[in-house]
Amino acid sequence: QTFLDLFSILETQKKLSGLNVAMVGDLKYGRTVHSLAYALSLFNSRLYFISPESLKMPGHVLDEIKENKTKFSEHTQPEKIMSKLDVFYATRIQKERFADAMEYEKVKDVYIINNALLKNVKKNFRILHPLPRVNEINYEVDDTPYAYYFQQASNGLWVREALLALTLGK
Repeated sequence: QTFLDLFSILETQKKLSGLNVAMVGDLKYGRTVHSLAYALSLFNSRLYFISPESLKMPGHVLDEIKENKTKFSEHTQPEKIMSKLDVFYATRIQKERFADAMEYEKVKDVYIINNALLKNVKKNFRILHPLPRVNEINYEVDDTPYAYYFQQASNGLWVREALLALTLGK
């Protein structure tokens, strides 16, 4: 997934270094954000972690990116940083990770990306998502130039094919 995410970022931003990338949602359990944060820390990107307190990025991931001298900040709301961002990597809140259904209910709808949230973003801003989504991206966003998650999923075929070819020496 990380290779796919890096490829999609490179395709939309024409670079991997010096970017402002937000990761939002379930940062505690979401494996995709752990590996992507580490990978982007190798490219001198600025990372913004947006999550409820109970789903913050784990300390071991923060320690790894600190070792690479990567600048990052943690937030509970995205509104104030949207205009700074190049990439917004959304993840779903994973219901299956909650032993207590009430705890899930408290956080499941805390981040819903809609057109109002996108009113001050950069022209090159793109939204990525590893899919499947639940309700964290409103369907109205699908028709904006910022929505890249469907193309990202489509890129998966080509990235996996390239990785297989490299691995098998073809």
